[in-house]
Amino acid sequence: MRPDGLERLAFGGMPRSSATSHELTRIELLAGLSGQTLAVLAKQMVREEVAPGTALVREGEPGDRFYVVFAGMLSVSQKDRGNQGVLRPGDYFGEVALAMPVPRTATVTAITPAVVASCDRETFDEFLRPLFADDGP
Repeated sequence: MRPDGLERLAFGGMPRSSATSHELTRIELLAGLSGQTLAVLAKQMVREEVAPGTALVREGEPGDRFYVVFAGMLSVSQKDRGNQGVLRPGDYFGEVALAMPVPRTATVTAITPAVVASCDRETFDEFLRPLFADDGP
């Protein structure tokens, strides 16, 4: 286990460091993307196993990754407002700090052993930012 509590998930004894297209289709936000786009995106996303108590992002820090949840439960909290909810498989987080020029708006901590996948800002901008575009007039 790495000192930060994150560890690459081993599958059948072989390390698997990227997500799979099949896993990404379970994320409602991503389900409408084409198979080809999902395949490219999956190769760009780093898949990690997270130990309970590990904070993946911290409120106030700069954001550089977008996350999706494959397994486990993670708590969302804010310094001034306390616990804001629980993330479960199919949920995502980290988009606010990437979509707007603001630091992380909440701390996300694993409650149970969890599996997440994340991508960097460049991948977010290329594949995911359009999913968060304002459809207003």
